[in-house]
Amino acid sequence: MLDKLRIVLIGTSHPGNIGGTARAMHNMGLADLVLVAPRCEVYGSESHARASGADALVSNAKVYATLEEAVGDCTFVVGASARVRHLPWPMLTPRALGERLPGECAPEAAQAALVFGREDSGMTNGELQRCHAHVHIPTNPDFSSLNLAAAVQVLAYECRLAFLGSDAEDTETPFGVEWDNPPASHDDLERFFDHLERTLIEVDFHDPDNPRQLMARLRRLFMRSHIDSMEMNILRGILGAVNKQSRALARQESHDGNG
Repeated sequence: MLDKLRIVLIGTSHPGNIGGTARAMHNMGLADLVLVAPRCEVYGSESHARASGADALVSNAKVYATLEEAVGDCTFVVGASARVRHLPWPMLTPRALGERLPGECAPEAAQAALVFGREDSGMTNGELQRCHAHVHIPTNPDFSSLNLAAAVQVLAYECRLAFLGSDAEDTETPFGVEWDNPPASHDDLERFFDHLERTLIEVDFHDPDNPRQLMARLRRLFMRSHIDSMEMNILRGILGAVNKQSRALARQESHDGNG
């Protein structure tokens, strides 16, 4: 399970936090560190010094421009958030996250990611809406700010506890049975959401100038549905059929109007 768990840091502004994160990960047996649009030097002396022996994780850290690229192959994405949102999203405690991960990581093609936002502003609403669920560390409400590496340490610890307490031969899938198709990846979902939005605009169901959180709510619906690759093909096929019929109707109406 730990080999299938990626730590993603967005917009990190201090190299010491990258090194501190690498150290926290190495303590808990994690090795996949990914950075999204870092705002500081990644591979410099300070990040390596703060890694305190976990230098290899810093050296091997991959850097991407966007969150979509960083988690494109992931099948379960969780965003660490302390923000109050107008649109509720599935929320996990650190302990519940740890308990859920063995099942999420059971399929052969599974890949999970824990995403952490910027030190000063966290994750944007758009980034949070690209997560299947959010996790909140219940800190002291009078002093709730956590250092980035400390937040990573807390969640990595819970994930390690779940790993140590799980039996690799008897790990349940999220559905309680061995599923017949691999889960859809984040890239699959993003292509579907793009296709869905274009189709809803085409059939005059969605007005992008007055969205009223429609796409955010549809994201929430489909992200919590654990869509597999076959179901994704079916959904894309349905959208394709709608596109075909919509365009045929538009051509017929144009022909009738000209006639």
